[in-house]
Amino acid sequence: MDFNMKKLASDAGVFFSRAVQFTEEKLGQAEKTELDAHFENLLAKADCTKNWTEKILHQTEVLLQPNPSVRVEEFLYEKLDRKVPSRVTNGELLAQYMVEAANDFGPGTPYGKTLLKVGETQKRLGGAERDFMHSASINFLNPLRNFLEGDWRTITKERRILENRRLDLDACKARLKKARAAEAKASLWSDEVEKAEHELRVAQTEFDRQAELTRLLLEGISSTHVNHLRCLHEFVEAQATYYAQGYQYMLDLQKQLGRFPGTFVGNAESTSPPPATTSPTTVSATIPVVPAVGRAPNPATAVEGALNLSDVKPPASGTRKARVLYDYEAADSSELALLADEMITVYSLPGMDPDWLIGERGNQKGKVPVTYLELLS
Repeated sequence: MDFNMKKLASDAGVFFSRAVQFTEEKLGQAEKTELDAHFENLLAKADCTKNWTEKILHQTEVLLQPNPSVRVEEFLYEKLDRKVPSRVTNGELLAQYMVEAANDFGPGTPYGKTLLKVGETQKRLGGAERDFMHSASINFLNPLRNFLEGDWRTITKERRILENRRLDLDACKARLKKARAAEAKASLWSDEVEKAEHELRVAQTEFDRQAELTRLLLEGISSTHVNHLRCLHEFVEAQATYYAQGYQYMLDLQKQLGRFPGTFVGNAESTSPPPATTSPTTVSATIPVVPAVGRAPNPATAVEGALNLSDVKPPASGTRKARVLYDYEAADSSELALLADEMITVYSLPGMDPDWLIGERGNQKGKVPVTYLELLS
């Protein structure tokens, strides 16, 4: 008990000495040991790294999970060292609703059939999103958290100890200065000077040792940057894969919907004047209709008859130019394969589905889906 009281009294004395030194420095009444410029630069670099790492970590979490309540729940599960429950993504939930709606409306109806196709794609998009979130969390978020909760806490602790050692050193310098001033007036203070000099040497040694330890930790920030750079590359790769999958899924869906009779998909990338965004009925109304050669065709076989284009001649005036928005693979010999950004000539035939036109490219002709075109003139 006696030992503990002595230690408590000693700690209280050290604390009081540091408080006095800190206060006098703030009031400009005491000198302060300054760190060298290189050390100050290391401290500034460390603080900058910590601040931006926190911001990037938080915003990446928001990007991956916009719902704040879900983020809080996941944080609590992590702190309690429990497994986070699996959740369906928004895309997977939308897919579920679309499939259920299609079953209610009738999977054989045009709307129901389209809902099933779109729902299937939304499910695939949801799966890709889940994979991206998992990869980003493991390869990017976790290393950032580990730095803040591990290395940075250690650096903060050692910096706090260094600051205490500096306060002790400067307090010893102040005591030695006062002892020497008193010694100049009376030789009775010589013992106090020796004691102050000894305390100063001890404080200087402890300060130098702590400064070197802290310096080594701060210099390790450069290796932290290298590690975070590697993690950032992995994050970009995961994000690029996710968006590439989403783009491919949507292209496949557009091709499937383009083959559904009575299905219309707007030109998502169109930046052209109103003719490119008009409804299928309006578009077909603005496309010149080529009169059939010979007897009037049966509406049911008009398109098939038009596929033998050797007998069909487009009018001298009345065709339109169109720019192809997306690549399109012909499903059969009656269709014309398309390449994105190429220019073709289009027109309509009597009895054709309004979602399809006849396209010409040189001496090639065939059916083309309206949704893959931007009509120009």
